[in-house]
Amino acid sequence: MNTLLIFLQAQTDGGMSGIVSSLLPFLLIIAVFYFLILRPQQKRQKERAKLLESVKKGDKVIISGGIHGLVEGLDEATVLVKIADNTKIKVERSAISTIVGITPEEKK
Repeated sequence: MNTLLIFLQAQTDGGMSGIVSSLLPFLLIIAVFYFLILRPQQKRQKERAKLLESVKKGDKVIISGGIHGLVEGLDEATVLVKIADNTKIKVERSAISTIVGITPEEKK
């Protein structure tokens, strides 16, 4: 009990500089956390949202399962992807991982 009182008295003798010096490491940790984790993650989320919004009919895409296909139709939440002759699958927009390139029809 006596050591606790001595410790508390030593803490209060430091005054305002003691509070600042004890909060500084926490503020630095928060800043590092923001710039190394949160900010890059938010940037990736924005890029992903742009990618999903830019999908249009005729784009070559890769679905998250590794399936390559051609976008045949679009809805708000789903995409119709042609993966082979007479084979089309309907997937969620979020399943699209990348847009590969421009089809030969778009080059004309």
